[in-house]
Parts: sequence; C-alpha cells; structure tokens
Amino acid sequence: MRSPRTVSAVAALLLSCAGAATPAVADDGDAADRSFTIEDPRITESSGLAASRIHPGVYWTHNDSDDGPYVFAVDSRTGKTVATITMRGVGAPRDVEAISLGPDGNLYVGDIGDNLDGSWDHVWIYRFPEPERLADATVQATQFDVKYADGARNAEALMVHPKTGRVYIASKNEDGGGLYEGPAKLSTGGANVFTRVGEVPWVTDGAFSPDGEHLVLRSYFSARGYEFADGRLGADHAVSAPLQGQSESVTYTADGTAMMFGSEGKRSDVVRVEATAADGNGGGDGEGRAGGASKDGERGTAGDGGGAEKGTVTGGAVLLGVVLLAVFGLKRRRRGDGG
Repeated sequence: MRSPRTVSAVAALLLSCAGAATPAVADDGDAADRSFTIEDPRITESSGLAASRIHPGVYWTHNDSDDGPYVFAVDSRTGKTVATITMRGVGAPRDVEAISLGPDGNLYVGDIGDNLDGSWDHVWIYRFPEPERLADATVQATQFDVKYADGARNAEALMVHPKTGRVYIASKNEDGGGLYEGPAKLSTGGANVFTRVGEVPWVTDGAFSPDGEHLVLRSYFSARGYEFADGRLGADHAVSAPLQGQSESVTYTADGTAMMFGSEGKRSDVVRVEATAADGNGGGDGEGRAGGASKDGERGTAGDGGGAEKGTVTGGAVLLGVVLLAVFGLKRRRRGDGG
C-alpha cells in the first residue's frame, strides 16, 4: 500500500524542523554498498530492497502497485539500473511491497499489500532464481497463494530467513501488527497459511541479518532490531535510521556490516547505516552511522557533520506529535474512503 500523503507531508515537515535535509549520498568513489540515489526514472515507488549475493554492490528493488511484474537490479556504485527482470507465469500483480533473497538463491517478491486492510482473502508470493548474469530478461516465476490463520490483513514486509529458508511476513497496522510465520516449505498445491508468532509495531519493511540471528523492522519514522532464535522474536532495541520522506524499505548489506534504508519517490535515496553488534554485525563498534561516516563523526546522515539527532527523530515530544499527526491523517483518510 502506498504511504498516505499525510505521512509524507509530516515527514517532510519533521525533516525541515530537525534541520535535516534529504539524506545525502556518501561520496565514496567506486566503493559499493554506500549510500546512493536510484537514477532510473521508471523506479518512482521503490518499496523493497534485497542485497544480491551473486553480484557485489547490487540491490534488487521493485515499484509499488500499478507497475507490472518487474524487478530491477540497481548498482550502488552508480545508482543505475543494470538489469530489468520481467516475471512470467504470474497473474497481474496487485500491490507488490517487499522483496527478499533466500538461502536457496531465489528471490521472493511479496505481493502482500492490501489497501483496505482485509479486502482480499489471499495474497501472493512470487519466486524466481537470482539471475547469474545481469541483463534484461524474462524469467519463469512460481506463484504461491498466501492466507493468514487469523484473517486477511495488510502487510508490507516479507523476510526470508537466511538459514532455514522460512518466509515471514510482518503485518502493518497503526495499532501494531503481527509477525507471521509461513510453512516450512511453500507449496503451489493450495493456500500457504501463515500463523501469527509475535507482536510488532507499525512496519513498512524488514530484513534478517545474514546470520539469521537478528531482525530489523522499520516504520515511517523509526526502526527496531530484535534478537531472533528458533523462529521467535527476542529482546529488542532501537536502531538508528534516517528520516526519509516516504520510508519504505530496508535490507542488510550482503556482508552484514550495514543496513540500507530506502524510500519511495523519483530519484529516491538509499542510505547506508553501519550495523552495530546488537544489529547483527559481529565486528560492530557499537555506533550506527549513516552513509559510511567516519568513526570520529557522530551518528547522522552522510555528510551532514551533525550529531545523532540529525536525520533521526530527536525527542519524545516531537515523535509523539508526528505519530499523532500521522494517525489522525490515516483515520481521516479511512473515513473519507468509507473503510
């Protein structure tokens, strides 16, 4: 589901009030896995991110609803699209919200958005092998039907566990959502029923650390990390995340040293934030810095030279005001839609 315009407007206002501009892109020469801008004019609603394991520095993304069965490979060195993949063998996508790479080498695309929070009795997951060669291509994809054990709902986050291959979905609800666990293996023989196994906040995307022991979930204005073991959430903590106009996506770099936070919009920025030990980076130094900032700089967006408060939500009062405004806007929108 597209982010409500109210949320985008509030985010823009908060960015202005906090003195933080749109996250800057780190100037790291030819280095991969740094902050970058998506240059492709076709990608205006990047709603999911997945780091390639075959092609270093390449990230898979897709548009939100009303686009088609397309997935794009974007090179973080240049921000340019290096491959456009067309999925064959699937129906017309309705609301594609997430993408994740499994340990089997397959990309999983989550057509899991539901604009009316329960209007569809099933949603879909598409799966196809990550291409070994980066070039425009049409690939055969497998389509899986998905249902939730406790009824239909909206969701924007799909995560494949990097060790077990099990698929998880985090539902999106202003009052808090749920973490849903899929069957051990997805099947095309019938509906794949996902069962609620945990409680989560309002979520727009999520990603597992490469070792599978940590899960990060992001929302419009913040992110939280969780320890993860035996398919269940553990202790949680705040994760440093950049403020973006339409905060939609997150993934870990392939080596797990950082998280990449993306947003929707034309020429949208993808911002690198260094992972701490608590986020799943075994070599983490305990500081989450955006854009590959140097160790003597404080946390913040790349190139801003500011402290931890720049580019992030800075105080309880500000955060509360933002949340209240966003929720108020959502409820007004729903009443106007008759939902």
